Amino acid sequence: MARLRRVPREEMTDPVVAFFHDRLILPDGSGTATGSPGDWWEVFALDPKIFRHCVKGFELYRGTALDPVLRELGQVRAGWARQSQFVYSQHCKQLRALGVPEEKVQAVAHWAVSDLFDEPERAVLAYTDALVLDGGRVHDEVFGALRRHLPDEQILELTYVTCLYEMHATMARALRLEFDDRPDPIVEVPAPDGYGARDIAEDLTIRRE
Repeated sequence: MARLRRVPREEMTDPVVAFFHDRLILPDGSGTATGSPGDWWEVFALDPKIFRHCVKGFELYRGTALDPVLRELGQVRAGWARQSQFVYSQHCKQLRALGVPEEKVQAVAHWAVSDLFDEPERAVLAYTDALVLDGGRVHDEVFGALRRHLPDEQILELTYVTCLYEMHATMARALRLEFDDRPDPIVEVPAPDGYGARDIAEDLTIRRE
């Protein structure tokens, strides 16, 4: 479950918070129409200032010159790279809504060895990896490829939106929100019964007589 308190609807006094909750959460309170629990909205409702700042950022989707497919490719890849099942899942759905074929949606995870993406799309995916996986260390060749296809204004927008969703991916994992409410996969695998305490390093040491 979410690590922070979920604000119930009756406590939502901020009109913006209440508007989005009523618009996105199913009437029975079971989650959202996309199948997620909806706890992102209820946890972020703890601080209406933060909530308003977040939804203000979502307004970038309207009136933009950036191709929405390129924008969503960046967000899907950011979700994958930051290991956020929530961001990855939600934006895979958005790519499909934009008419992107299923095989291409699935190929975002292994885009570097896929031939399904054209040059602008590959530039966006490489740039996203540099932003998310390399912490913003973008090679000149990657940036040059991006600049051959996008004007400065759209590169700025792509950078902002991709980094915004990297932040949301990180926060969703840290706070165990939505589809990121899952056990950490890195846990110790128990030894077989009867194994006992042994020095593994000693077992692996090759003795020469």
